[in-house]
Amino acid sequence: MRRTKIIATLGPATDDAESIDQLLQAGVDVVRINFSHGDHASHEKRIKMVRASAAKHGRYVGILGDLQGPKIRIEKFRDGSVTLKEGQEFVLDPALDADAGTDRGVSVAYENLAADVSPGDVLLLGDGHIVLSVGAVAGSRIACTVQVGGELGSNKGINRQGGGLSAPALTDKDRDDLAFAARHQVEWVAVSFVRTAADVEEARHCLHAAGGAGRVIAKIERSEAVSTLGAIVDAADAVMVARGDLAVETGYAGLTGLQKRIIRETRHRHKVSITATQMMESMINNQVPTRAEVSDVANAVMDGTDAVMLSAETAVGRFPAKAIATMSEICEGAEAYHRTAARMSRHRMDDRFGRVDEAIAMASMYTANHLDVEAIIALTESGSTALWMSRIRSDIPIFALARDPQTLCRVSLYRGVYPVEFDNLSTDPQSVYQDVFRELLDMQLVHPGDLVIVTKGDLEGVSGGTNGLKILRVTGQ
Repeated sequence: MRRTKIIATLGPATDDAESIDQLLQAGVDVVRINFSHGDHASHEKRIKMVRASAAKHGRYVGILGDLQGPKIRIEKFRDGSVTLKEGQEFVLDPALDADAGTDRGVSVAYENLAADVSPGDVLLLGDGHIVLSVGAVAGSRIACTVQVGGELGSNKGINRQGGGLSAPALTDKDRDDLAFAARHQVEWVAVSFVRTAADVEEARHCLHAAGGAGRVIAKIERSEAVSTLGAIVDAADAVMVARGDLAVETGYAGLTGLQKRIIRETRHRHKVSITATQMMESMINNQVPTRAEVSDVANAVMDGTDAVMLSAETAVGRFPAKAIATMSEICEGAEAYHRTAARMSRHRMDDRFGRVDEAIAMASMYTANHLDVEAIIALTESGSTALWMSRIRSDIPIFALARDPQTLCRVSLYRGVYPVEFDNLSTDPQSVYQDVFRELLDMQLVHPGDLVIVTKGDLEGVSGGTNGLKILRVTGQ
């Protein structure tokens, strides 16, 4: 069973029920709603299609709402784009006409840009394809010299090399989108351009105030976020290595090491990690990935990421389901590479635990990795026990049995965890175990005679109440 989870972005290429069915059949675990594009009506339609398809296929698929954030962009060119040449002068100024940019200058959507830059700064436009050196700042006008030219289109993003642009992480649009996510009980919300832990907490407050119960993902794509990484990871429920803007701000040379550091730090702090951006971009138009893309996905898997994400490949690409199936195949190959060594993990051997359910989770994984256990079965309300278990590398499947659909959809993002709907109606422990075995046998997830670990709490319906561990032989069919 593939342990690394796959996130697929929805868009025009998947805007019908048949396409959504194909995504699920190809193995998608979580779908991404990109609030940077489309309106609430189109997002609502996509959410309903996914949930209908998941119900039809007996699947639990999580939904991730990705906030646009304060993407700092230029405005529009009169002719759609311009060609800039090395050495020429070019002006950025929010006071210019928003729809009439030329090869001499263009308006900017962020009015305070001039306050954030100084002569000598380097600005990168269009994901770093255009490089400008700031020569002078007067009022809102920023006079630049083109260092690296090329074609520049309308609405392209602006980054300052080394970071330092001060736009707040949440915009009014983001707050509206958080309210939408709360109304539709979206399981995960990603906050773009996070700078500090306070940005994560503000998003969580807005989501919960609107009635949402989703978890919050911090997207690491600003230089400032790297310097406060530990605090951001602690504040978030998950972290996304958003490699596009991150590479532009920090430089491409250090991106690989930075990706590894973020994943390692996130797992160490018992949170979920996602690796994103251009993972299989050639599959937007081609049916096979490049060898470099295969290595990229495989390396992220071997680094321990919980999930890998597809963006334009499934949102606007020609082969959305094929991209998911191919990524799944690569993940399985990379996981097989580490399978033998994974069973003897020494993760957290010297730690002390703060909660009973955390201790049970760690004891389960230690036992499973030193005994011929075929599966771990976690009866859970919130999914926290399964999350802690999944922080330890192992090839042993973790089945999270829960009654709450949101919990089941949420754990679909955890590496090595598989959601199973189960509503315990019995107060007799032996009957509970038999009901669990019967459910998993019917799904062909375990077999008679398998040695398994079962964790549960004495009090049903209590979140965080897991306090028991049993090692059992599967009986039944």
